[in-house]
Amino acid sequence: MNKAIFLDRDGTINEEVDYLKSPDELIVFPYANEALGILKSLGFLNIVITNQSGIARGFFTEEDLKQIHEKLLSTTNKETKLIDGIYYSPYHKDGEVEKYKIDSGLRKPRIGMILEARKEHSIDLNSSFFIGDTFTDMQTAQNAGLKKILVLTGYGSRDLQKCLDENLKVDFIANDFLDAANYIKKFSN
Repeated sequence: MNKAIFLDRDGTINEEVDYLKSPDELIVFPYANEALGILKSLGFLNIVITNQSGIARGFFTEEDLKQIHEKLLSTTNKETKLIDGIYYSPYHKDGEVEKYKIDSGLRKPRIGMILEARKEHSIDLNSSFFIGDTFTDMQTAQNAGLKKILVLTGYGSRDLQKCLDENLKVDFIANDFLDAANYIKKFSN
């Protein structure tokens, strides 16, 4: 079985902008490729897990999201494949677009996207991590039995306090994605 790093997208790999709607708004952190490369060198699959309720809310379409992910992959997978899969949930129960206006098990903190990735990539969740910038990401990791790393970029600084208030134990608090990758490197040796 494979081991994986499940990664939130916005605020972790790229800058957080409220409802990233087009490829033009995508700004990948300058250290993201280095961090992804470190994790790949340790034998991890890098799997992006992202809620995209902006689709349900009518802010952008699945086609827009496809273009954003194409740009993300062209930015990160230049010389070698650094991102092995991208899973997203377009759903939100309070959405405006009827097709996506459901309470889905794919939406974090539920673990539907992780279970899909586990099945498709033969992933051992016990030897895997989740890196994200929100309380919801840490809940998702906990629900899936993953080691939890909260990055302080994006909403991380804000949500750290919520993790503390809710007694949600995080395995490591990282300054950013590169710091998280270096922690895993140290942890894996």
